[in-house]
Amino acid sequence: MTAIKHALQRDIFTPNDERLLSIVNVCKAGKKKKNCFLCATVTTERPVQVRVVKVKKSDKGDFYKRQMAWELRDLAEVDAKDASKENPEFDLHFEKVYRWVASSTAEKNSFISCIWKLNQRYLRKKVEFVNVSSQLLEELPKAEESVPSGESQSVAGGDEDALDDYQELNAREEQDIEGMMEVCEYAISNAEAFAEKLSRELQVLDGANIQSIMASEKQVNILMQLLDEALSEVDTIEGKLSSYEEMLQSVKEQMDQISQSNRLIQISNTNNGKLLDEIQFLVNYMDLSKGHIRALQDGDLSSPKGIEACINASEALLQCMNVALRPGHEKLMAVKQQQHLFTELRDTFARRLTNHLNNVFVHQGHDQSSTLSQHTAELTLPKHSPLHRDLLRYAKLMEWLKNTQREKYDGLSRTYVDYMTRLYEREIKDFFEVAKIKMAGTTKEGKGNKFATLPRKESALKQETESLHGSSGKLTGSTSSLNKLAVQGSNSRRSQSSSLLDMGNMSASDLDVADRTKFDKIFEQVLSELEPLCLAEQDFISKFFKLQQHPTLAQGEMEESDGGVSSRQPPPGEHRHSMSLTEKDMVRLMMNKIFQSIETELNSLIALGDKIDSFHSLYMLVKMSHHVWTAQNVDPASYLSTTLGNVLVTVKRNFDKCISGQIRQMEEVKISKKSKVGILPFVTGFEEFAELAETIFRNAERRGDLDKAYVKLIRAVFMNVEKVANESQKTPRDVVMMENFHHIFSTQSRLKISCLETERREAKHKYTDHLQSYVINSLGQPLEKLNHFFEGVEARVAQGVREEEVSYQLAFNKQELRKVIKEYPGKEVKKGLDNLYKKVDKHLCEEESLLQVVWHSMQDEFIRQYKHFEGLIGRCYPGSGITMEFTIGDMLEYFSSIAQSH
Repeated sequence: MTAIKHALQRDIFTPNDERLLSIVNVCKAGKKKKNCFLCATVTTERPVQVRVVKVKKSDKGDFYKRQMAWELRDLAEVDAKDASKENPEFDLHFEKVYRWVASSTAEKNSFISCIWKLNQRYLRKKVEFVNVSSQLLEELPKAEESVPSGESQSVAGGDEDALDDYQELNAREEQDIEGMMEVCEYAISNAEAFAEKLSRELQVLDGANIQSIMASEKQVNILMQLLDEALSEVDTIEGKLSSYEEMLQSVKEQMDQISQSNRLIQISNTNNGKLLDEIQFLVNYMDLSKGHIRALQDGDLSSPKGIEACINASEALLQCMNVALRPGHEKLMAVKQQQHLFTELRDTFARRLTNHLNNVFVHQGHDQSSTLSQHTAELTLPKHSPLHRDLLRYAKLMEWLKNTQREKYDGLSRTYVDYMTRLYEREIKDFFEVAKIKMAGTTKEGKGNKFATLPRKESALKQETESLHGSSGKLTGSTSSLNKLAVQGSNSRRSQSSSLLDMGNMSASDLDVADRTKFDKIFEQVLSELEPLCLAEQDFISKFFKLQQHPTLAQGEMEESDGGVSSRQPPPGEHRHSMSLTEKDMVRLMMNKIFQSIETELNSLIALGDKIDSFHSLYMLVKMSHHVWTAQNVDPASYLSTTLGNVLVTVKRNFDKCISGQIRQMEEVKISKKSKVGILPFVTGFEEFAELAETIFRNAERRGDLDKAYVKLIRAVFMNVEKVANESQKTPRDVVMMENFHHIFSTQSRLKISCLETERREAKHKYTDHLQSYVINSLGQPLEKLNHFFEGVEARVAQGVREEEVSYQLAFNKQELRKVIKEYPGKEVKKGLDNLYKKVDKHLCEEESLLQVVWHSMQDEFIRQYKHFEGLIGRCYPGSGITMEFTIGDMLEYFSSIAQSH
């Protein structure tokens, strides 16, 4: 252990100016044994610092390293576990408890004893030692205790020997010893002689010291006398200090009284200042000027200056009522009186404001009716911007009413909705009646007696018109004119002129492009008038009723019913039904109530337009889609966007019904058995429909709906062309297919409808196939026997007969061939071709002008057959010298002369 102690002193503590006083080999209690050393050290410099250092051997095992250190002044308790028995365990209580097990009880006791001595010598705060034997805690010598710790010890003093047997020399001691050893030559070779020499010199010095002390006895006596005199002077000074202290004690009591008085004065001043602050707070924030009170009680609510004064007064009143009172203010009588005054002023002004605005709503609702007459002749709606401008002056007062008197605010909202609903209902009803008259009049204006061929009873039209209006009521003052304008009959037009079957004669029918264009303008005018009207009213409601910022609770009186808002006052005792709505929902509910007739009237107008001409649904779909798209860009959740979206569904349904009706009429078409078919009516009708649709849907948002309709219609046209061709008795099937699919192909090529590109190619393919089939079947008639003969030859070859052996067949020998060829001289061939031309001319229609195309195809096919027949003769009858009675040049001359003669 001594060697370890020397090594630790040398390697760890000397470089840090520390001295190692005690060491103990320990390990942590209750864990795997990992030995380390606890060291008690002191610093060599003043002031002395005492530490407990934990030293651990390095992992490599060749040197020691300092792991942790604690200041002794931080040690609160040392627990030796058992004072009567030997026990190697002990605890050190620093900021936490460290439990150790020493390698031996002796090392543990030596370390605890050292700690106790260091504690007694250097620390004012004494460490508590628990379960430690009293023998270890022996008192230090009285001489040591009588000297202050800071002065009694030096770094190299001999008193430290009591802590440990070994004491390291300091630098000065080492130098002195080295000097003495240099003087004495045998100090190293003969240590005993050197020690005896030092002992003799020490005795000499001790004797000299004793003689010096005895010689200085007189000075010691003089010093003791001076000390006695000093003590007497000290007693005298202490007496004077006691008298001064008594005098100062009385002064202290007086100063305490003065301080107490000053403190009371300060508290009083502080309380007075706080009281003044409270009074100023109440006066500043709970005092309403007389001018504001007069404005609230008697202010003019009809003039701009009076309204502005009332706005300022109401805001000041609301600020006074909403002031955050401090604790205890509500108990003051003056505060209670002011709050009562504010409540009375609020209620009084709320009643005045509510009555005034109610009168304004009633007056405006009745006054607007006088201006309706000027709009009845025109397709325009009255503007309400003057009413909105006048009412918006009260917007801030409405916001005040909303924040203070919610029930009155709700009542005003209902009153406004009720009166404006009646006003708008009258205006919208008259507006749509004018629109219906103009819409029905589009079928008569500028057409003379075109409708004379479509008779209809006036009573039937009247009954139909009334059914279109539904709940809108009877037409006032305009019903008779509407009936007169529409007397030409909508059912007949819908079943005849609106169908694809009659569209081929559109230029001569009672409905033309100009008529539909006028309808389009009327419908666009209706939507263009409704859109700004709804947007302006919605903007006004949002601003006037302040429904733009925060979610609120809707009132039980506001309930959605039949797409609108109904007013209901719950009876006493009934729980008010409320639902959480955003303020946008409140705006929409009010708009639904005010404009509840718009959707009905729009649907009625759309139904009338559809009855007049089902193709009007194309115009309505495009216009309605555009307006819906515009409204959704402004506000997707607005009333206008929602309403137009609902109506758009109806328009789209009518459009689909129109397409389905055209398909159904195609399926029901009947063709005369006595006349040739020609271009079918629904084929021409599809061309007219496509031309009209392409004009209407140019750059439209709902182009996809038209493309879907195109596909449905063209597939129905294809299917029904084949159906008619199969049923045709007068005209050959190939002719019906060829002409109609050629017309369809020409139409699609001209209009260039991208979604029908596949159908365009299919139409061309069908036209080409049936043209070829018709030509081949028709050419078999002029040279019938010759065709049959060569067909028999080809049949024998196909059965395996060699071509050069066909002439040996009895039915196909050279004599039979010459006989058949003689039957078809040039004159007979030309005659047969002339009959064929006449027959083809009877089959083909003039509208499509395919006669020359077919005739040219027949010429090419005839030349091909001629060359084929010559080839068979050369292969099957070689060397026979048999040729046809006519040449290719003859054939070309026949075809050309026949075509020119006709």
